[in-house]
Amino acid sequence: MTIREEREALERRILSKRACLSAKSRGRARPLEPDPVRTCFQRDVDRIVHCKAFRRLMHKTQVFLSPEGDHYRTRMTHTLEVSRVARTIARGLRLNEDLTEAAALGHDLGHTPFGHAGEAVLNEILPGGFAHNEQSLRLVDRLEREGAGLNLTWEVRRGILCHTGPDRAETLEGQIIHLADQIAYINHDIDDAIRGGILYPMDIPLEPCQVLGFTHGERIDTLVGDIISQSSEGTELRQSEDCRAAMQALRSFLFETVYYNPAAKGEEAKAQDMLRRLFEHYRKDPDRLPAEYQEIRLSEGVERAVCDYIAGMTDKYAVEQFAALAIPRAWSVK
Repeated sequence: MTIREEREALERRILSKRACLSAKSRGRARPLEPDPVRTCFQRDVDRIVHCKAFRRLMHKTQVFLSPEGDHYRTRMTHTLEVSRVARTIARGLRLNEDLTEAAALGHDLGHTPFGHAGEAVLNEILPGGFAHNEQSLRLVDRLEREGAGLNLTWEVRRGILCHTGPDRAETLEGQIIHLADQIAYINHDIDDAIRGGILYPMDIPLEPCQVLGFTHGERIDTLVGDIISQSSEGTELRQSEDCRAAMQALRSFLFETVYYNPAAKGEEAKAQDMLRRLFEHYRKDPDRLPAEYQEIRLSEGVERAVCDYIAGMTDKYAVEQFAALAIPRAWSVK
């Protein structure tokens, strides 16, 4: 018996009947020989962590554009926090932690530079619209590995796609990502807003804190514990009414005071204008797109190729490309 087979046997013994077993995966678009050590979902974790898009997350905005300080969240640290919250919920419910981790690590791979401000621009420009969860799936299916994609399992792909939007993942592990994402960003965005002087601790509404707790850790512990206790049975995850209402109250508070706050988001208009101009530049002169996007240009159109290129940019790279386009280079006469 291989190490993988031992792990699959262990899953059958210790996981809930509601869990998605590695040995029961629906598989991949292109079948692979089983790995002697890793289950299919462990293999997906490794494929995601080692891909280029995952590394780029460290240089993409979470909420604050170009913050001055080392302790603000980036899209990478957000992803890691989602993964930890999600795995804790999965463990508490005796679900498949490896599947949960893979979907969590992949859920934001397709996010744009400059956070949701960048997403809004591409949604405005691209025919048919743009959504980062759909782009995350497109990236693992189509764009990574020079167009071959990561060839992930069906369950991980559904967890990535369904972490936001109206669709619900078929597995409980996939459903966890939707809630873990909200738990992570609601709490760490409050933390970053306080660090940035946008909020003060006394600004946080009292009523939801009386339900969830008055510190970052207390709120996460309460929300995670509530999901575990409320979801011990059934085919979908649940929250108690008090915790659900308190979490949504904090989310609404963040939209009012942080996400739409000119002091917090004052540079967004500049970033959005920059992305619009980059898009138009490459649309008019698609020969300047890197080689890996030329095949997409031919098969799916210029706008799609330009969108894929810009969506994959880090904040810094987008600024550098715009500077090369708009700012004259220094020169001298010898």
